[in-house]
Amino acid sequence: MPTSFLVPPLSYKYRRAWYARPVFYVPAVIVLLLLFAGAIYFALLASQLKAQATTYDLSKLDQMESASVILDRNGKIFGQIYVENRQTIPYDQIPRDLVNAVVATEDSKFYQHGGYDPWGIVRAALKNVTAGHVRQGASTITQQLARNSFSLKERTFRRKLLEIFLAERIEHALGKQKIMELYLNRIYFGGGLYGAEAAARGYFDKPASQMTLTECATLAGLIKSPNRLSPWTDRAAARETRNVVLARMRELGFIDRQRCESAQSTDLLVGDRQSAQGQTYAVDLIRQKVIETVGWDRAMNEGFRIHTTIDADLQKAAEESLRSHLDAAEKHPGYDHQTYAEYAANFRKGHSDSEPRPEYLQGAVIALDNKTGGILALVGGRDFEHNQYDRALQARRPAGTAITPFVFAAAFADGLFPGSIVEDSALDNRAVMIGGRTGILGEWGPESADNRYEGPITAREALAKSKNGATVRIGMEPGVDSVVELMHNAGIKSPLRPYPATFLGSSEVTLAELALAYTIFPNGGMRPNAPHVLESIEEKDGTIWHAERHDGKMEKVIAPEIAYEVHSCLRDVLDHGTGKAARTQFGLKQMDAGGKTGTAYDFTDVLFAGYDSSVTCAVWAGFDKPQRIFRGAFGHDIALPVWVDVMNTAAQHFPAKQIPQPGGLELVNICSKSGLLGTDKCVEQTPNGEVKTTYDELATAAQRPTEPCNVHGGARASFAQELPPSEFPRASLAADTSSVTPVTPKGPTLLAERDPYNAVHATLKLKPAATPAPSASPAAETSEKAVAEEMPDPSKPVLKAQPVQRDDAADAPPADTAAAVPSDSPVEIRRAVPVEAASPAPTPPKVRRAIPVEPSNNDDDTGD
Repeated sequence: MPTSFLVPPLSYKYRRAWYARPVFYVPAVIVLLLLFAGAIYFALLASQLKAQATTYDLSKLDQMESASVILDRNGKIFGQIYVENRQTIPYDQIPRDLVNAVVATEDSKFYQHGGYDPWGIVRAALKNVTAGHVRQGASTITQQLARNSFSLKERTFRRKLLEIFLAERIEHALGKQKIMELYLNRIYFGGGLYGAEAAARGYFDKPASQMTLTECATLAGLIKSPNRLSPWTDRAAARETRNVVLARMRELGFIDRQRCESAQSTDLLVGDRQSAQGQTYAVDLIRQKVIETVGWDRAMNEGFRIHTTIDADLQKAAEESLRSHLDAAEKHPGYDHQTYAEYAANFRKGHSDSEPRPEYLQGAVIALDNKTGGILALVGGRDFEHNQYDRALQARRPAGTAITPFVFAAAFADGLFPGSIVEDSALDNRAVMIGGRTGILGEWGPESADNRYEGPITAREALAKSKNGATVRIGMEPGVDSVVELMHNAGIKSPLRPYPATFLGSSEVTLAELALAYTIFPNGGMRPNAPHVLESIEEKDGTIWHAERHDGKMEKVIAPEIAYEVHSCLRDVLDHGTGKAARTQFGLKQMDAGGKTGTAYDFTDVLFAGYDSSVTCAVWAGFDKPQRIFRGAFGHDIALPVWVDVMNTAAQHFPAKQIPQPGGLELVNICSKSGLLGTDKCVEQTPNGEVKTTYDELATAAQRPTEPCNVHGGARASFAQELPPSEFPRASLAADTSSVTPVTPKGPTLLAERDPYNAVHATLKLKPAATPAPSASPAAETSEKAVAEEMPDPSKPVLKAQPVQRDDAADAPPADTAAAVPSDSPVEIRRAVPVEAASPAPTPPKVRRAIPVEPSNNDDDTGD
């Protein structure tokens, strides 16, 4: 081979190896320098952040905002006050299944690492690089605790490194058990629930210590995305995530195959979100009172134990009963307003910000401890989330005839008694002005659809049957001022108009005031100072704040004998009066109880207030903007059944006893037709034969009648004539209408300008107006024209309350017969009922007191 082929060319002799070329070692040197600089920077940064980590006060790990717990009178938790809804619990109250579920899903090497997991960080970094963005954080439980405790929220490398050093320091300072305890007390579980205890109570209505494996796995699955995976938001996603947690627990050996499969097949059951949030009218009142006592910051964050007067079972019964009976009222024929369901549907769709104030039928309930005034139950509306206006404490509404027991109490204190005779007949409405300025009172606001005038009746009957005209007449005996003063002394602080309309509840009062006032009847004329709800506030260290001090003293309002007389009448309301459905229809337990229905003019407000020996309860229903509920909406139909439910529940915790009769009362045999002492001649004929008209009535020595009956004949008449005229016993109490000029009807007339009760019943059909005879007066012509205009279809019969002759059924006009206005009750007639022309009315009789006329009432005035 030629030598020239063995010698390499000169150009190859000077070519360098690849690793010695500048294109390699220059970048390599640059990379090494950068790595060296990076290492120095990292070392300096790590040193700086490690030093910074030592500045954090680890004692703050225990300083979590904690909800103040509200306890009922029996120590049962029924609400909370918080900024963050959290209740801290020790490690030994955390179920082992929850700890294992959290370890399985959040940090499987929790018991091996020293605060952070290096391989986990590398694995997460690779996944993030591959994805091009941060997808995985690789945070251990200890790192999450550090981040949530010290608000390390930035998504930066510097924050992550500081978190690692802080976690490492926490691991050295605390044991694994303490770290897990702090973590599970602090972590957010969605739905406004912080910590395992609050989450267990919120989602499952039980303490954390009682959670099942299924429930523990459900909570553990929420940690990664609490709001999105909440069972209140997406039940299917929550169930799927729970099953993944259970499978992971099985892989790690925390549970066996049988427990895993059983838990995965279990239905996901959670409580109502509104109940979990715990914000009700009662809780809101307690929150306000606690803030007044300890201040806002402490009330929200210090974890007090708040002892209250509320009875949780009674509270629940009141809420559920009011809700169900108002739902039923909205389904009644004639109800044509917004319903709760309609408003709630839009509210749940997320339209709460744009939804106006709810216009559905509202209601309120308040129950009081008779002896202390402690609030046992408080419901201020149908849904606190929809509207926070408390209708039990803040709203002033007409009480209707629920106010009348105080009218009778004032009259009995003035010398009358339950056997006194009062006239139940038509009364000129200008004396009262319920619903307008004209017409006849008594056609309006009865407590039953078949109301009838009954003539002279006892005060007991008038109260039990809710007779409006009789109530006004008996109220004028003590006078308006005396009645108003008694109401104020009983606890009604709202302004009461000094006019007879107040006798029938046209003045507005709060439901709480009404309930407090009613306590005088079971308490023997006494009442507590004021309703209250707080008993004490207990701090974590056991220090007790007495939020509201109660000296136990009661205020005297009326004599015990007067209180018992009214109570005996209110007991008759439930036995055979306007509230008899309490026992016959709604199942009121056998107990010594009393109460009174109330229906405001035009069916705008319905009420029932009543009591037993231990508890007084008042119920209201109506609209925030007063309007008719529906025609025929009475207090005994809507409010009474709610009252019965509350009182029946109350009887389980507060047994009702017999209300004692005071020694100053005696039973007196009287005649129900005269109110005087009964005789053997007090007998009347009825279609069923002879009936005695005497009965035993309660009276004090001062009230006790001294004269025998002057109605049923005998020598008593001549004896009565020997008495001075001023001492004649009166068979009835008449209102003073002397200030009203009598008007003689000259043609068909109607009793009222506006009659929502459909009370006028015309039996004579009106014919089309004919050409008047030459002798017809212009007034008569005008009257007939007015009738034709104001009664478009007079042939349609409607109901009318009818006067009857005393108690003689044989002489009573039939129910469908129109009756003339009694001559002793002159009226100004404005609209038409067909009646015969009447002779001029006699001069009205004189009575002790005149009736003032309210000058400023308008047609919207309310009453019963």
